[in-house]
Amino acid sequence: MRTSEPLPAIGDVLAALATGLWHWDTAAGLVTVDAEAARLLGLPAEPVTLTEVEARARLHPVDWNEITGVIPLAVDKGTLAEVRIRIMDEQGNVLRVVRSRSKPSYDPERQAYELIGTLQEVTEPTPGTPAGRSAVTGDWRRSREAFLLDAGRALAEARSTAEVLRVAYGLSMPGFSPDGLVVFGAEGDRLTIIGQHGHEPGDMNPFSNMPLTTDYPAAEVARTGRAVYLSSPEEYKERYPVTWPLARPFGRRSWAFLPLTVAGRTMGAWMAAFAYPVAFTPDERAVLTTVARMLAQALTRAVAAESERELTEGLQRSMLPSLGPDIPGMRMAARYIPTGGGLQVGGDWYDMIALPSGRFALVVGDVQGHDVRAAGLMGQLRIALRAYASEGHRPDAVLARASRFLHGITHDVRNGETADGPADEPSDLRFATCVYAEVDPATGMLEIARAGHPDPAIRMADGTVMMRPTAGGLPLGIDPDADYPTTRFALGPGETMTLCTDGLIETGGHDMESGWGRLRAILEEHEDDPDLESLADALVQGVHGPSSHHTTGPLADRREDDIALVLLSRPLDGTVRPAVRRTLLSVAQDEPDRISEARQHLRELLHDWVSPEQTDAAVLLVSEMVTNVLVHTDADALLLAEAIGELGTRRLRVEVTDAGDDLPHRRRPGELASSGRGLMLIELLADAWGVDPRGEGKSIWFELYESGDASEAESGDGFEAESGDGFEAESGDASAGAA
Repeated sequence: MRTSEPLPAIGDVLAALATGLWHWDTAAGLVTVDAEAARLLGLPAEPVTLTEVEARARLHPVDWNEITGVIPLAVDKGTLAEVRIRIMDEQGNVLRVVRSRSKPSYDPERQAYELIGTLQEVTEPTPGTPAGRSAVTGDWRRSREAFLLDAGRALAEARSTAEVLRVAYGLSMPGFSPDGLVVFGAEGDRLTIIGQHGHEPGDMNPFSNMPLTTDYPAAEVARTGRAVYLSSPEEYKERYPVTWPLARPFGRRSWAFLPLTVAGRTMGAWMAAFAYPVAFTPDERAVLTTVARMLAQALTRAVAAESERELTEGLQRSMLPSLGPDIPGMRMAARYIPTGGGLQVGGDWYDMIALPSGRFALVVGDVQGHDVRAAGLMGQLRIALRAYASEGHRPDAVLARASRFLHGITHDVRNGETADGPADEPSDLRFATCVYAEVDPATGMLEIARAGHPDPAIRMADGTVMMRPTAGGLPLGIDPDADYPTTRFALGPGETMTLCTDGLIETGGHDMESGWGRLRAILEEHEDDPDLESLADALVQGVHGPSSHHTTGPLADRREDDIALVLLSRPLDGTVRPAVRRTLLSVAQDEPDRISEARQHLRELLHDWVSPEQTDAAVLLVSEMVTNVLVHTDADALLLAEAIGELGTRRLRVEVTDAGDDLPHRRRPGELASSGRGLMLIELLADAWGVDPRGEGKSIWFELYESGDASEAESGDGFEAESGDGFEAESGDASAGAA
């Protein structure tokens, strides 16, 4: 060619060299080839675009696996990906052998590889012969690295024995591939079969449970820890004449038996059998030995993980909470949702305990933390609570004893140390919150004690949901001498009580207030659904998405906190829900702080009242009335509030009862007086009000009408609401109701 002539086109040059071009985009899943490459693939000699499936069908399966193993290695090292590929015809015979060279690149945004390369036909000697090994020496060295890297990664990621065996069966060794694999184990003086591939069911039965003293290669390897390579049937028959009749029917031509050794201990043997003769060169033996070593390590890890998992799951099953038998006249449902991750039990729990009195107790608690330590403390505390409850103690005594117990095991006074370390390490000291409810199924009466836990919520018969303030003390384990006062109230027909840990309330970035609002909306949305199981599911799904009773595994996105939830309901006697919602709250003389609870409780009762001004007025009047009882008498105050009727036309009636006999009277306070305005406020803000003598004690009441219509105002016994002057106390300044 003269220098003045232009160079020929690249395609013409490649065609003259019998070299084809191809392009593979893994994101699109398409392989584009030119005419020469199509011819080499056994297709008509014209450009064509194939799917990955169509292209893969033209290649030997082993070579396809080798290609996918070489590509990541070439990208990591920035080198060419070079492999030898056997092209197959439609009958499954080798049509020709080609060499592929390509420069792969990886697009992290598309998470895909793109390759542009060449195909060129080469002469392929018979596999396993010296000529064949010589021709592929260069490719062997490169593909061996890729194979071992891929095999090591795959075996390291296998989590169970079954996964390890699947990976082992899927390995495509460079240049030679076994068509039969068996993994043997050694138990005592017997050879066992852990798994096999390439054999029909039952074919390996003669080799199972074989004594290690048997004249069989795998038994010898497991016994001595030395590999055995058999390159021909003649060699097998000569060395192991006793067991050769068992191996002959498989028609194999070469065998490799490798020890599975970990930390100097042989745990079994691995057999790789070949359908063609293999001389087992040093390179081939090195690959097999390396694979056997990785396989042994993977199996050891898998067996240890499975043993640990079995132990953990057994412990978790024993620690997971459960409800007891059904309670006559009551319906219950419960859920426990762990945080996820490895340990599927944490510091939250619920429990139902049958009591000697014929009643039963419901317990919901939360030990600080989500680790193994929290789970262990939870189990100990749960057992202690059951023991104290079964002895017949009242709720306050049960929690007081449990607090002393937890304080004792987290503050080990022996040697001045905690159970986990020095006592001056506050991170080792744990506490627990808990709510304990004793239930009388015959009457629905509840007696509740709390230890730093969220209050129960009540969904009333008309669907209204409100938090039920209850007396409480410090979390368990903080103060061994702490007291836990109790609160008594009745769960009426059609009412449902919700007990839960803070994980159900505060998950998803919520605080107690906003999280409670979310739960109340769900409870009210399902007011017409009597099925507590579906309600429990709805509450959990509203926080996390779908779950089961004890969620493990895939709910297994990592959760923020454990969840324990218990629902208790008394079914309605009839089919019609009463249009009444009520609440009852006692405020003792030594509990003035509960006046704020009374205000909050009334707001909860009136959360959907049409007029916010009326709600504010009712809260103000309740505060005045309860405060007057505590200030001007020696008695406790009992608050009863009822909202009667349908939304928009309801009537609120509030009564505050005390044991004092003196009736209130209206005062005329001066401009600077700090008291004496209670009855003036009631007369000003209430639609109706009055005072009722009760024989022993009295009650002062007021009513508000949601529509603002006072035409139905009632009066107390002889105390006209409009007259004000009728409230002169019989005993002058000793009046109980004076503000």
